[in-house]
Amino acid sequence: MASMTGTRTTTAADGWQEDPPARRGFGLNGNGYGSLSRQFPSTPQGAQEARHAVVRQLGQWGFGPMADVSCAVALVVAELAANAVRHGSLPGREFAVRVDYEGAASRFRIEVSDARLGRTPEEAVLPPADQESGRGLFLVECLASRWGWEPRNPIGKTVWAEVAAPVRPGGP
Repeated sequence: MASMTGTRTTTAADGWQEDPPARRGFGLNGNGYGSLSRQFPSTPQGAQEARHAVVRQLGQWGFGPMADVSCAVALVVAELAANAVRHGSLPGREFAVRVDYEGAASRFRIEVSDARLGRTPEEAVLPPADQESGRGLFLVECLASRWGWEPRNPIGKTVWAEVAAPVRPGGP
């Protein structure tokens, strides 16, 4: 089995070396870009699985589970996934999570997509202290540099957030 860790260049007949196209996969490419994209069941267990998968992926990208940025990204994923399960699920439909690490831009972009367009996120407000729920988007707004939502084609919506990231330890 061939190793996927090296960088391969192609040499044309005139001796010109060409860099390979940037890979989009589960590891970081030479440009410091990585992406995770998965679907999960629209259940509380699915939301928990999404958070765990993202934390594992962040570790592979060089951000330990206790790093501030890992905790911030995990919390944003947890809140958006919980909202997708609670407010955006339809019977038989899963929700999708995508996390892109854009090393050159020093940010993570988190997207959580669900099947229901009718329930769009409201403005993030802190609810009264005696209210047991409703703080998720407020937490997202506190941790993200920006966030929003957009319709998803052909059905549903995507709620996204961007979290500032330090340069990955030991690399771009």
